Amino acid sequence: MPSFGFDQPLGYFEVPEEQSDARCELGGDDCVIDAKWFFIRGCIEIPLHGEDEPFSWGVWVSVSKGSFDSWTAFFHQAERSHIGPFFGWLNASLKPYPDTLKLKTKVHLRDEGIRPYIEIEPTHHPLAVEQREDISVEWLISTR
Repeated sequence: MPSFGFDQPLGYFEVPEEQSDARCELGGDDCVIDAKWFFIRGCIEIPLHGEDEPFSWGVWVSVSKGSFDSWTAFFHQAERSHIGPFFGWLNASLKPYPDTLKLKTKVHLRDEGIRPYIEIEPTHHPLAVEQREDISVEWLISTR
């Protein structure tokens, strides 16, 4: 199933390029900016009507230092789904949705090195509605 993702959180782009090496620690699954902004990479999964696999958005979520410390402590553990969930703020702008930056989320760790599942707070925002319900493959193709 197709997916779309981002290599950096939006916050990374707020740092001037000439300062990014000194101010940012960017890994494949986490990012720290100025030793005070902490980000975890995960997946927002949208069920597709009639399909076994969901559509996935690869996104970044801003979390507290405590949540980030728990994430790093268990990152290499095969079994980590019992840790959390952690509260986070979505740090991505996803089109074709209205503003998605700073939507409230829960970060659910998954076992066997699978990126965390990002659950959008149940609201009336179209992204949250789609995650709770489903979308058709035809709609996915027409809007992406």
